[in-house]
Amino acid sequence: MQHDQLLTRAAAALASPDADSLDGGTDQPSRRFRTVWISDIHLGTPGCQAEALLEFLREVECEQLFLVGDIIDGWQLRRNWYWPQAHNDVVQKLLRKARKGCRVIFIPGNHDEFARKYVNHDFGGIEVAQEWIHETADGRKLWVTHGDLFDGVIQCAKWLAHVGDTAYEFTLKLNSYLNRLRARLGLPYWSLSKYLKLKVKRAVSFISDFEIAVAREARKRGVHGVVCGHIHHAELREIDGILYANDGDWVESLTALVEHADGRLEILDWSEHHRRPALKPAVLQTSAAAVA
Repeated sequence: MQHDQLLTRAAAALASPDADSLDGGTDQPSRRFRTVWISDIHLGTPGCQAEALLEFLREVECEQLFLVGDIIDGWQLRRNWYWPQAHNDVVQKLLRKARKGCRVIFIPGNHDEFARKYVNHDFGGIEVAQEWIHETADGRKLWVTHGDLFDGVIQCAKWLAHVGDTAYEFTLKLNSYLNRLRARLGLPYWSLSKYLKLKVKRAVSFISDFEIAVAREARKRGVHGVVCGHIHHAELREIDGILYANDGDWVESLTALVEHADGRLEILDWSEHHRRPALKPAVLQTSAAAVA
């Protein structure tokens, strides 16, 4: 499926009413931040935790919202069209936030690279940008980028990245079956992909190399830090004097990076507040990340 066909089908899907219009739009935000960064939502895939994200978007209010890439999974949609109502509701919610005065900035990633040809355009109040320099309330400059440009597999062997993406989707499906069984047994959520990555030294090395490479580029650009996504591994730490912040993902980790009114940054783990319907009796543990 070509990029233009993807956009046509997505536009048709968005013509249906969103959840807020059906329930009267009664948002009651319980958390307020200056800025929020989310990425790697992967709308268009069965692994996307759209319901959890909708809950997050309804309860969180902010002045600026950054969508740091891989919001829509064009790779998966080209293979097989998958777009349930909950995914449509997420997009409608983002558009509604933009209409209500929140500045929403979309920085495309490798999975939604089709949107890169619309950089500097505005769609329903959502700005599309290649990258961004954000200044925090306490004066620090943060470079915002998805991060795929620092992934050697994406840049040098894209075919291998597609193979890995297919394998990752299979792992998520298997993980779903395993956790249904664990839920029946009263056991907590367990991430198969997290377990595999912790066991594979090369994956751990990849994450470390990626973080160092991104931080090094931020130093070259003369900023105080960098905010990115891509590797599905939430992190907030200093690397050689540069603040490295990764906002994680909404496939497994359910994490976001937030900026408080005073400029303080924090990784918000929404899995502590959200419980998957199938796993209500269990304690949902923080899931680490998947390289995708």
